[in-house]
Amino acid sequence: MSEGRVSTPDLVWRQVRYQDRLFWRSPVAAFFVLMMPLIFLLVFVLVFGNGELKGLGVTLAQFYAPTLAIFGAVSATYTNLAMGTTLARDEGILKRVRGTPLPPWVYMTGRVGSAVYLAFLAVLLLVGVGVAFYGVSIYARSLPSAVVTFAVGVACWAALGLVVAALAPNSDSTSAITNATLLPLAFISGIFITPDQHMPGWLDAVAGFFPLKHFAVAFRDAFNPEFIAAHGSWLGQFHWRDLAIMAVWAVGAVVVAVRFFTWAPRAGDRGRRRRRQRVTTD
Repeated sequence: MSEGRVSTPDLVWRQVRYQDRLFWRSPVAAFFVLMMPLIFLLVFVLVFGNGELKGLGVTLAQFYAPTLAIFGAVSATYTNLAMGTTLARDEGILKRVRGTPLPPWVYMTGRVGSAVYLAFLAVLLLVGVGVAFYGVSIYARSLPSAVVTFAVGVACWAALGLVVAALAPNSDSTSAITNATLLPLAFISGIFITPDQHMPGWLDAVAGFFPLKHFAVAFRDAFNPEFIAAHGSWLGQFHWRDLAIMAVWAVGAVVVAVRFFTWAPRAGDRGRRRRRQRVTTD
């Protein structure tokens, strides 16, 4: 390697760090990704207590700590990634990146890498608080399953976040799209409502079609002692069907994102940005 030339891994790492610094400059984004799931956990335990959930064999915190951790991870890799990418496109940042020597794939890898890192922080925060204050247990036998499920799940939802960034007309609409899709799914996928509160069969089928339920079930079962005891060896802890469904969604999302993603602002966004600049100048 010639003197002064930066290696590709170092370029990617610099982009991850840069995108991470941008994230922490937005307190609102940090609140919704990291603090809001934690607040849900604290409120649920405070209101309902930390007793054993009927029919599930775990305490409320043992159920909600990993489940809400998944909600935070999805917020980081879906909502945050989609909104940040479309905003950068509307402001012309993506187009300027295309005109620099930096390979575009390195820039996008930095964005995705930062989102995955934030997802990991969300899981670490929720599970850590659960262990430290509410008696949540971690089981060595199911850790490989938890790690693989996390990796496949965040890859799936990061790809879906890029699909929204590719299809959304502008950054103003991205927030509505992500919230209108994620929040209803969270309610029917067992994020906020425990499985013992039965839903109509057709609604459960709708939830089963999308990847959020599969992510939540596969991850939280890695913290369920009854599931772990019933499925023997560490290989038995894997939810292979749930992992396969998330992988199919990830592959399909990557194909759509690559096909429709644009780096330049769309015509309407350029006009709106010029108007904002004139207002600011005046």
